[in-house]
Amino acid sequence: MSDSFADLGFAKLDIPRKERTGMNETVYCAGKTKEQLVQILQAFFDRGCAVLGTRCSPEQAEFVKAAGLAVKYDEQSAILVLGQSAGPRLPGRIAVCTGGTADLPVAEEAARTAEFFGAAVDRCYDIGIAGIHRLFASLDEIRKADAVIAVAGMEGALPGVLAGLIEAPVIAVPTSVGYGASFKGLSALLTMINSCAEGISVVNIDNGFGAAVQACRLLRMINRHQRG
Repeated sequence: MSDSFADLGFAKLDIPRKERTGMNETVYCAGKTKEQLVQILQAFFDRGCAVLGTRCSPEQAEFVKAAGLAVKYDEQSAILVLGQSAGPRLPGRIAVCTGGTADLPVAEEAARTAEFFGAAVDRCYDIGIAGIHRLFASLDEIRKADAVIAVAGMEGALPGVLAGLIEAPVIAVPTSVGYGASFKGLSALLTMINSCAEGISVVNIDNGFGAAVQACRLLRMINRHQRG
């Protein structure tokens, strides 16, 4: 394993991260200038690294395309991809579930991140507990998954309900969706942390990316043990 990194002056790119962790470094686009983003993406691409960018604005994406980089961009998830998927196909499946349609940007960040890193993803959206029959209609599909990402705002009850109904581990993602007393996702976060249902882990508010990485690492460990 090489300990080197690429020093661009304003950024030090962790080129060998995949050798250590199995996953390339991801570029967090927010807060970077458009020019900086182009230089970072080009540097990774020149070294043979497929690149995932998160929280990329439409303006940044258009600038990158105009600079001649053949990126794919999804505005809903704010995900930008340069190059092909960054990993071998992972075993098993990930189910990404949402409480409501308003949670879709975070859910799609999770789903597209997981797909970039080689996972097969099933999407089960708008199955929140306010109409719990919608969840039951998707339950057979969710139970086929090896890891479940449950994305919810408001009171954040979906992960706890799911964890009481399925065998797979549940990765809970609170979102900043909700009225004033939801405190921009804090209410959902506290609900998820305090759930009495077993088998839940919780990532930070709106962190679909982090949930996807955790789910992919679970699948990678499955693959390691299957190979013996």
